[in-house]
Amino acid sequence: MNLLESTRAFEGTLRRYQHDSETTHCSMVFSLYLPPKAHQQKQKVPVLYWLSGLTCSDENARTKAGILQYAAQYGLAIIFPDTSPRGENVPDEVDRYDLGQGAGFYLNATTSPWNQHYQMYDYIVKELPTLIADFFPILTEKKSIFGHSMGGHGALICALRNPQQYQSVSAFAPICHPLKSPWGQTCFKTYLGENKADWNAYDATDLVSKGAKLIHILIDQGDADEFYRDGQLLTEDFQQACQKAKQPLELRIQAGYDHSYYFISTFIGDHLAYHAKALKTHD
Repeated sequence: MNLLESTRAFEGTLRRYQHDSETTHCSMVFSLYLPPKAHQQKQKVPVLYWLSGLTCSDENARTKAGILQYAAQYGLAIIFPDTSPRGENVPDEVDRYDLGQGAGFYLNATTSPWNQHYQMYDYIVKELPTLIADFFPILTEKKSIFGHSMGGHGALICALRNPQQYQSVSAFAPICHPLKSPWGQTCFKTYLGENKADWNAYDATDLVSKGAKLIHILIDQGDADEFYRDGQLLTEDFQQACQKAKQPLELRIQAGYDHSYYFISTFIGDHLAYHAKALKTHD
């Protein structure tokens, strides 16, 4: 791996790395925060994966979410992956923000030319955790995941499909039912083809409806969110699926909040406390 940058933060260290990915067949970048326990005392610590949304990279949350102080407080490492493969040879749709580079949707594409590089599900669930475990002081059996918007969708599907891997999951304004939302329908058709049966594995609402089960799910959603109002997120579809399946869900509708990082930074402390309790670093 190539260390791109390193800086001190809250007595821990924030680093950015580049590596060649066997999964996405291109160079990938991620950021990593190691809390004081890991940075100074060399202790192994639990790890949280943050998945960002459309148009974002590994840099957005680490600079805007206010997450690092809570990671230091609870002794958690935070991994910030990129949102898609990138590079000159990686397919892209330059006129669209919701497809191509910056918009990998955390799935494994099956259609050409996307399938050569857009394997973000396997990258997040398999390759990146193995890389992190090999190089950093991480407790591999203590891992949780959360994210925002497209990344909230990614966090939900990763956890629902791999309940044994993650101790907890939460999301801010996730895309809950991409089978029905405009974003999901156009992007899934491009990445996965015409057969909608192939889309089901990447739809949180459908996964819960078909029996996927977690101990608990936390979601924060702002009621002034333009994408919530426009039918892109379909939060209530997921809520109804959880109710029918008796899947424990804490859905908090936050009055007056939109889709931005101001919303995320307001409630990020609650989410870190939630995950710290599940990872047994905080009562």
